[in-house]
Amino acid sequence: MSQATGAAGATTEDLGLAAPHLEDLVDRDALREVAVSFERLIGVPIRFVSAAGSLLAEAGSASPICALVGESAQGRHACGDVVEEIKRKGLRASATIDHACFTSARYRVVPLVYDGSVLGRVVVGPFRDAASSQQTVEPSRSLLDAAPGIDPPRALAALDRMPAFDADDLARIEEHLRSVLSLILFSGHKALLTSTMHVASIRESYRALTEKNAALEEAYQKLRDLDRLKSNFLATISHELRTPLTSIMGYGEMLAEGIGGRLSAEQADFVQTIRQKSEQLLELIMSLLDLSKLESGTTLMRRSNIELRTLLADTASTLVPAAARKGITLSWAVEPDMPPVYADGQRLRQVFVNLADNAIKFTPPGGTVTLHARLALASAEDEPGLVLVAPVRKCVEIRFLDTGPGIPVAERVRIFDPFYQVDQSSTREHGGAGLGLAIAQRLVDAHFGTIHVEANTPTGAVFVVTMPLVRASSMPATGELDVQAFELGRR
Repeated sequence: MSQATGAAGATTEDLGLAAPHLEDLVDRDALREVAVSFERLIGVPIRFVSAAGSLLAEAGSASPICALVGESAQGRHACGDVVEEIKRKGLRASATIDHACFTSARYRVVPLVYDGSVLGRVVVGPFRDAASSQQTVEPSRSLLDAAPGIDPPRALAALDRMPAFDADDLARIEEHLRSVLSLILFSGHKALLTSTMHVASIRESYRALTEKNAALEEAYQKLRDLDRLKSNFLATISHELRTPLTSIMGYGEMLAEGIGGRLSAEQADFVQTIRQKSEQLLELIMSLLDLSKLESGTTLMRRSNIELRTLLADTASTLVPAAARKGITLSWAVEPDMPPVYADGQRLRQVFVNLADNAIKFTPPGGTVTLHARLALASAEDEPGLVLVAPVRKCVEIRFLDTGPGIPVAERVRIFDPFYQVDQSSTREHGGAGLGLAIAQRLVDAHFGTIHVEANTPTGAVFVVTMPLVRASSMPATGELDVQAFELGRR
């Protein structure tokens, strides 16, 4: 017959709900302490035996008569037969039994019953019957037959030293023994149930956790597949769009140069619009291709020692026309004795242009945009793990500051997501596909650097790019900054 099942598919035996074993409920050392205390109380050897017949604990030495009988081989054999007979009777019995020994001593076998199940037996003895011991004047015939060479006076003296109990004494001993063992078994069973239910709960939690992990792994794999499909889709679409766009831009350029015939002023404006929008579309396509390559890990980095002074000057000069059109003052500053950074100059320039262009785009007319490079100490965020024992490292910090409206706190963690824009409305003032910051972050990560946004109070955004140094360098002395400012109204 199959076992009933419980939590996590465990059987009733697994949960400790079926009949337990004596050795599962009581520790052997604790059982031996009980045996020793009873032996000291009544002066009679006591043994605890499991339901399978295994000796779990005992206390008390051999009685004088048993030691005397054991002096001969025949006597030892007779004692062994008594022990085996007591075991057989004890294993079959479900009630208390008395067994008489050939020495005229007696044994009492008390079954350990708990919750209707016999878990084991307690064997008490040998002891004498108080009523018959008063009439003993010579050894019994069975004793003389079992040990023919035994000395009768010595045998009588040994029997006299054996404790004697009447029926009332035995009843009280048995009742006390049952009470103590019932309490011990109840406590042991309670602890067993608690532990098994705890194990079952852990097993169920582990099973649920395993299922959730498997579901998460499956979902993660699906997301990776979708991400790979997305990257492949972007790369394919960008390539397919760039091919016809090249033709559009080429024919637009030929029309603007008059190869197809002289254009009127209105037609020239139309062609110029076509060329401008085509360039915007080409920039978007190139951004999609860059993002796809960065996400797939196929972007090739050509690193070398890069001077930040030269790179910031080139970035600023590239964006002067865009800043001039809005009346924005663009400046850059580099601390003296700035060491080089080990980076891909073209890719790092792309990061700087993206961040500076973004600052110009969101800064209102008459505002300022500043690019500032300085030496700094790597923060704990840049040194994951072993923060307390890690050596202090220097790095280069490039800050992009503007006087625009700033970025809300809730949006700062999302602005580096691809295609995400703070203003998602269809009537937003500023254009773009939301790829510039995503590309900048991935390029900075590829250089083992970091990029983050500082708090803006009350307005103005501050983007900070941190890059590792080529080598350790001492901090520069305090002094005037080498500043190049572009007064856009004069250039």
